[in-house]
Amino acid sequence: MNKSNWYELEDVANISSPGLVFYEDRIQQNINLLIGMIKDKSRLRPHVKTHKSVEVTKLLMAAGLQKFKCATIAEAEMLGSCEAPDVLLAYQPVGPNINRFMTLQERFPRTTYSCLIDNLETAKSISLLAKQNNTTVKVYIDINVGMNRTGVLPGKVFKLYEDISAIVGLKFMGLHAYDGHIHDSDYSIRQQKVNEIIDVLHELSEQVEQKYQHKPTIIAGGTPSFPMYAEATNFECSPGTFALWDSGYQQAFQEQHFLPAAVLMTRIVSLPEEKLICTDLGHKAVSAENELLRRVTFLNAPNLIPISQSEEHLVLDAGIHHGYQVGDVLYGLPHHVCPTVALYDEIISVSPERTPEVWKISSRKRKDTI
Repeated sequence: MNKSNWYELEDVANISSPGLVFYEDRIQQNINLLIGMIKDKSRLRPHVKTHKSVEVTKLLMAAGLQKFKCATIAEAEMLGSCEAPDVLLAYQPVGPNINRFMTLQERFPRTTYSCLIDNLETAKSISLLAKQNNTTVKVYIDINVGMNRTGVLPGKVFKLYEDISAIVGLKFMGLHAYDGHIHDSDYSIRQQKVNEIIDVLHELSEQVEQKYQHKPTIIAGGTPSFPMYAEATNFECSPGTFALWDSGYQQAFQEQHFLPAAVLMTRIVSLPEEKLICTDLGHKAVSAENELLRRVTFLNAPNLIPISQSEEHLVLDAGIHHGYQVGDVLYGLPHHVCPTVALYDEIISVSPERTPEVWKISSRKRKDTI
């Protein structure tokens, strides 16, 4: 790798495509930048849904971060295997997942787990199994602050808190609010919307504290709103995409200076027409939930125009007399890195300090061993 074309791999001839590459030095720079954006790094609770890996988790822990957030039991298991001290399953366990959550606590005693709840019936189900397992489950009330995906509406939070406080086997820790619906590129608009949520959360916290003399911990936000919560509150903050970054966030949130640290490596496999080239970057290699033009941006070929994509192929318009040959390597930034990482069992990790390594994406599936 050289400084101008940081993404280029020295031994690319021996690396299979399509593939995903993590750049460890850039991940470390992103971690350092994150810590520098908040006065007290103990307020950081990064979400691991983006990288899903032991190695990145250990980089975060080596930087002094102790609290983590995850979305699946498999991610929670990965964090337990790293002996992460404090892990929030930011998902309400239901059905068999309640048993799996209990198993986590038994298998990884060095990790303190908590989970979300947003209704009394689920709270009772968790409580029942907690009593059967002779344990106590730490819970956060999940609040619907406008995304309309999960959580209880703010006006119903206090009643749910009162009900939960009377249930044996549960320990109320605080409030959780995810604002994934707020992704305006205009910083001032984003800030205004976040400030409205901050006011709601402060009011709810004060109600609980005044009546029960218990100040709840508040966990709020993701990457787009992280700077607002970091500066204006004492809430715990849960950015995730910062670790790897992607072209979508790079374009939308230019006030955040994280570095792209995950790159797709693909090869041209065919030249089907005079203007067209075909690569091996199909649906199975890059997240395809966005429209075709917003799935990948090629760092060493920014003028290529996607024409079609199938499971194993991506066809691009390269223009007349383009000069590309079968076997040429392209490097692309995914528009959405989180679901792209989930497509890979393993990635290549590179660093100026060492030879390339293979890192397992151990929690890409919903089930590992639990």
